Amino acid sequence: MTEHSVEGRSEDAPPVGIDELLERVRLDLDRVTPQKARDIAAAGGLLVDIRYAALRERDGLIPGALVVERNELEWRLDPQGSHRAAEAVSHDLRVVVVCNEGYASSLAAVSLRQLGLRHATDLVGGFQAWKAAGLPVAG
Repeated sequence: MTEHSVEGRSEDAPPVGIDELLERVRLDLDRVTPQKARDIAAAGGLLVDIRYAALRERDGLIPGALVVERNELEWRLDPQGSHRAAEAVSHDLRVVVVCNEGYASSLAAVSLRQLGLRHATDLVGGFQAWKAAGLPVAG
């Protein structure tokens, strides 16, 4: 019988739950606080808001953040992609992914790293932590 690998995992390996997966992927991320995310943006980095429309409408937006639906993220941020956003200029770009509470953003940041965006990370606590820190919110 031949082993097949899915995302580096043998079919014979036991399944991994989402909590363990998050713990594993976060080991490779230099996750940032809201204040550090603000500093990265001020230094030319890119904040990318992947929250869905209802949350953005309910809670507002981080001024200057690029809004990209999660299902389009890789296509919009790949500097080599045919559907890339104008902001996706280089694999060296500092990217901070922002979701609502800092869970989905970790997985998204790892996906961006797999595309070669080696400085991709996410915001600890997500948009809710940004807002709680008293940082600017529009709308």
